[in-house]
Amino acid sequence: MVRPPSSRPGASPVNHKAWGDARPSDRAGPLRRVGLLSVHTSPLEQPGAGDSGGMNVYLTSLARQLRRRGIAVDVFTRSTGTDLPPTVHLDDGVAVHHISAGPSRAAKSELASHLCAFYLTMAGHPQVAELDVVHGHYWMGGWVGRHLRRRYGMPLIQSFHTLGRVKNSTLAPGDQPEPALRLAAEDRIVRDADAVIAGSAHERAVLEQCYGASPSRVQIVPAGVDLEIFSDRIDRNRARQDLGGGRILLFVGRLQPLKGPDVAIRTLAALDRLLPADALPTRLVIVGGPSGPASDEAHPDGLRDLARKLGVADRVAILAARPQSELAALYRAADVVLVPSRSESFGLVALEAQACGTPVVAADVGGLQSIVGSGGTLVHTLDADAFARAAAPYLLDPRTRVAAAEAGRAMALAYGWDVTVDETLEVYQAVLGDGTAEEFDEERRGA
Repeated sequence: MVRPPSSRPGASPVNHKAWGDARPSDRAGPLRRVGLLSVHTSPLEQPGAGDSGGMNVYLTSLARQLRRRGIAVDVFTRSTGTDLPPTVHLDDGVAVHHISAGPSRAAKSELASHLCAFYLTMAGHPQVAELDVVHGHYWMGGWVGRHLRRRYGMPLIQSFHTLGRVKNSTLAPGDQPEPALRLAAEDRIVRDADAVIAGSAHERAVLEQCYGASPSRVQIVPAGVDLEIFSDRIDRNRARQDLGGGRILLFVGRLQPLKGPDVAIRTLAALDRLLPADALPTRLVIVGGPSGPASDEAHPDGLRDLARKLGVADRVAILAARPQSELAALYRAADVVLVPSRSESFGLVALEAQACGTPVVAADVGGLQSIVGSGGTLVHTLDADAFARAAAPYLLDPRTRVAAAEAGRAMALAYGWDVTVDETLEVYQAVLGDGTAEEFDEERRGA
């Protein structure tokens, strides 16, 4: 079947010839087995708490979709408990391998010192030699993948998800800058990877301008969303029953300064000053777990203190991270989803919300610029008054809200996981040079 060019904003056609010239592989042939490297977080963990987030959703979805296409998947992640079995099968043909490296309860900031142990243990794993390609995730996965590539000659595809230089340029007060070790590792990974997958045009530009990435080896493949789970078919009235009456703002994400949950609370207070006195009460629901020290303002205790100081504590609910099915109902129940992040390589929360037919008010940063169009509003500052002014029309005018909801859902339909995995497979196959990707490329050109 001939596949049309991707309709997703910023998606780039795969440049097979450039990769074939620059990174010849001695493993050309059918793609049978893929290794996904996720050192610091496991796809088995609940997204939205600790170090688990959109990357966990990405890994789980990618692994399952690859398996549906007949490809075996091995995920390698650091063991975080002595009671964990060496291997857990996420699905038939999708194995999650726990690699012992350092103490089980090490903080994320301490994991760099255990990367050598992770690599040495993983390199001896019997499944590694069977891999056709390795796909590194985050800089730590890329660090391990780079060494596996040198040892076994297998191609390395890299997805960073976040970049150290971007984070350092957008630090929240009290945030610690990313260490020089990470920045140097990212430089080497960009230089040595056979292909780098960027989630958005913004990330691709950063890779080229700040890391010197070769344009021919950076391909834009946006993340996907499960359109069966995140859907506007969810009964909105039923979804709102458990949350009570009034208007509902929703924030979803790890509770850390980078994600801006404090901005969401300040936005609620700003709306009190902006909306008519006789307007229905507006409430804020925050969904996510702490990620970082308890001293952070973004920690649940700090957020509750902030809400009390602003006089909105009785209208702020902080809920623990939720499974995807429950999260979808919360998106559907909300009137507006706030995404006040300081940086986002992609912005999965904004995509999930729009898939559920809920308008998004988001920071005008990173990948959010590509996925928030007529389904919401981009705000050029993290000022709470600006976020309140952007949210108010969706709260006051049902027609404005419905128009944005319909536009957002229509946009989200282009981001189904079937498209994401097909585009990712093209990258894998182009690096392997097995001919399948060349056929896809000819179809895209209309040959």
